[in-house]
Amino acid sequence: MQNLLLLLVVLTTLTFAIPKPTDGKKDRVVDKPLSEQEHFGDNHNSDYDHEAFLGEDAHTFDQLDPEESKKRLGDMVDKIDKDGDGFVTQQELKEWIQYTQKKYILEDVERQWSSHDLNRDDKIHWDEYKNTTYGFMSQEELEDDEDDGYNIKDMVKRDLRRWETADSDDDKHLTKEEFQSFLHPEDVDHMKDIVVQETLEDIDKDGDGSISLEEYVGDMWTGDDKEEPDWVKSEREQFGTFRDKNGDGKMDKDEVKDWIIPPDYDHADAESKHLIFESDTDKDQKLTKQEIVDKYDLFVGSQATDFGEALVRHDEF
Repeated sequence: MQNLLLLLVVLTTLTFAIPKPTDGKKDRVVDKPLSEQEHFGDNHNSDYDHEAFLGEDAHTFDQLDPEESKKRLGDMVDKIDKDGDGFVTQQELKEWIQYTQKKYILEDVERQWSSHDLNRDDKIHWDEYKNTTYGFMSQEELEDDEDDGYNIKDMVKRDLRRWETADSDDDKHLTKEEFQSFLHPEDVDHMKDIVVQETLEDIDKDGDGSISLEEYVGDMWTGDDKEEPDWVKSEREQFGTFRDKNGDGKMDKDEVKDWIIPPDYDHADAESKHLIFESDTDKDQKLTKQEIVDKYDLFVGSQATDFGEALVRHDEF
């Protein structure tokens, strides 16, 4: 148990930014590919907006009362409306989402860089990273195999594999750009196979190199509920219809990649279109400030406000 607590501390420094769900559903998709019907239909998946952004948690939004939050959301609209015509277009919203996503990643890299570049030589050696991340653990703790499946020694090996892939010039150090690839591999072409491999290792419990339906569902749902939720039933259907493309009852590496890092999918474009669709009451394909504020709950859970974080950090805008 002690080692598990230590492991949880380590995990906070390692995971890349896939937001945590709030309804018991775990989502591994980096850019979640929902068709228009899936995303905007009668069975709208509200968690999409809360999980879409590679950002921080929403709890700090609770620091503001609703009226102050709405006021700040309205002030933010003025920033999004670049041409100042009183309307937010889909393109303006898309560009704002791209900005907030990039801003989060750069801030995250800068924050962690200062923690790991101990000698301030503008590069980080693997030993520096390993020592700052795992140095508080004894050798016995590093080598101990936990009964619950957590193995810190394997985590170190996994980190090293990701590190070596990010080290594009193979000089045993990471520049800040390479360190960004290490922390956010989902955004870098030559790192995407690592994301897929790590996902497979996490979900493939029987070690056959593929993901079965039960492994797929079991990774997202603990089964604690007495009755299987509707979203689990929907995921079972998704698995057979969209995930398992060759119909062999499991997902291979290529199918996993299509699932978690779908090709030719513009996340910011899809999210901005979704927000327009949900908020545009007069159906003119653009939003007024009032339409946005009226959909307050939608926007503070969207990547457009970085889970509401931008409303808390009001001075930045």
